[in-house]
Amino acid sequence: MRVGVFKDAAELYQCVGGFFKEATKDPEMAPKIAASKLVIRFNYTDPESTITVDAKNPPAAGQYFNIFEGPNDLTPDVDMSMTADIAHRFWHGKVNLVQALAKGEMKAKGPIPAILKLLPAIKPAYRLYPEFLQKIGKGDKVVA
Repeated sequence: MRVGVFKDAAELYQCVGGFFKEATKDPEMAPKIAASKLVIRFNYTDPESTITVDAKNPPAAGQYFNIFEGPNDLTPDVDMSMTADIAHRFWHGKVNLVQALAKGEMKAKGPIPAILKLLPAIKPAYRLYPEFLQKIGKGDKVVA
C-alpha cells in the first residue's frame, strides 16, 4: 500500500486547506486571486478530498475570497484533479503547472488560460506554504 504525504483527508485539510484559508487574507496574493472572479475546485486523490476556492461570491469578513473543504454545491469554473502529493509539491514550487498538465499529473477542466494567468499571483505561495507547515508543527512535510 502506497503511503502519501498526508495520512488522511483531515491532515490534508489541516495543511493545504489551512494554508488556503491563510491565503484568503494575504495582502500580496489574495486581491489578485479575488480579481479572477473564478470558482476553482481542487479534487485530490490519496487521500480523497476536495478544496474549493470561491472568488466569485462575496467573501467572509476580513477575507478576499472563500475556501470550502469537502463537497459543496458551487459550480466550478475550473476543475483541477491531481494526487494530494502532486498538490503538496506544487505549493512548494516543485511542480511546473504546464508540464504537469501535459504529462497528465494534473487534469484541468475549464478555461486553462485563466489558471495560467493566476500563476504570477500565487508565486508568494511557494515561500508561504512551507512557512505555514512549520508554523502548524508540520515541518516534517516541508520538501527540500
